[in-house]
Amino acid sequence: MFKGKKIVLGITGSIAAYKAVLLVRLLVKEGAEVKVIMTPSARDFVSPLTLSTLSKQPVLSEMFDEQGWTNHVMLGRWADVMVIAPLSCHTLSGMARGACDNLLLAVYLSATCPVVVAPAMDEDMWKHPATRENIKKIESFGNLVMPVGNGELASGLTGEGRMAEPEEIAKFLHERFFLTGPIGGKNVLVTAGPTYEAIDPVRFIGNHSSGKMGIAIAREMKARGAKVKLILGPTNVDENLDGIEVTRVQSAKEMYHVCNELFENIDIAIMAAAVADYRPEQVASQKIKKTKDTMELHLVKNPDILKSLGEKKKNGQVVVGFALETMNEEASAKQKLISKNADLMVMNSLNDAGAGFGHDTNKITIYSNKGEPIEFGLRSKKQVAGDIADTISKLFYA
Repeated sequence: MFKGKKIVLGITGSIAAYKAVLLVRLLVKEGAEVKVIMTPSARDFVSPLTLSTLSKQPVLSEMFDEQGWTNHVMLGRWADVMVIAPLSCHTLSGMARGACDNLLLAVYLSATCPVVVAPAMDEDMWKHPATRENIKKIESFGNLVMPVGNGELASGLTGEGRMAEPEEIAKFLHERFFLTGPIGGKNVLVTAGPTYEAIDPVRFIGNHSSGKMGIAIAREMKARGAKVKLILGPTNVDENLDGIEVTRVQSAKEMYHVCNELFENIDIAIMAAAVADYRPEQVASQKIKKTKDTMELHLVKNPDILKSLGEKKKNGQVVVGFALETMNEEASAKQKLISKNADLMVMNSLNDAGAGFGHDTNKITIYSNKGEPIEFGLRSKKQVAGDIADTISKLFYA
């Protein structure tokens, strides 16, 4: 999982330092080269000898020792990623204010690689306004903060503040930085969310799409090393989209133009947005007053984004469509696969419990021209995104 990867692991003074021993063992077992840096107080909680034995490297702690000067600049440039776990309240404060009074902080300030921290402290310290402000500050510097756990703390209390488990940290590093495979380096275009078609400055025609499925796909593709452009319709879903180029649109016509402008340089296009098929022919410039018992709207068809990309795709480009159905699901999905000139059609049905708009789960069947349909059970949308990515990899890049 980490073969050939270079990781600097910083350990600070916290009772959770024992977990760093397990983390070192896990990373080395998976093939990583790990260099451990300890703050002076960390040595009171865990033995440098243990860490040195597990990492098969000398443990670093002092800027100057019998071996001479430790080159913190080179350490910061050597690593693919720097992890500080556990991150104590004291070291967090030093990172936030740019302190450089020990080797760990010196390497942190010199690091040209991504930095991931796993805080560990008692609940009252974790929730203190100063800590919250320092967390925001180091995040603003580009550092990634792993969520703390909830459970028994060193004080004997139960609450938030536990350091993330070694397995969670390893999984995060793998998915965030080292999970590439055949999709790594590909240019991927994803659409997500609904479109809103204006009636007047106040009202619109829309649908119940939350955008969760498309956002999950964009994040999965990013985790696999792709360069992702996400065209996002109006949605209130608050997801971490760091590293994803996001263009926000309102209407189907806006989404159509953006997708067609970008498509020439795209390797994989995944059209997961719930695009309105029709829009009002005329949009009132002022709010329409409620003066009559009825109101007539004349609707015209929106441009077909998926079909337009299917018509212009070149050899090597992969186009994936979505079919949300309520009847004749299989026949409709197969017909769309052909008529849109798509490579894959992902079908889900509103008749399946837990699938469709607004849910955190989905149940899909993937149709292609390369064999029988592939059916998946009800799964989280994150898992569904992984299933779609796996299918694309297997059918087009194996």
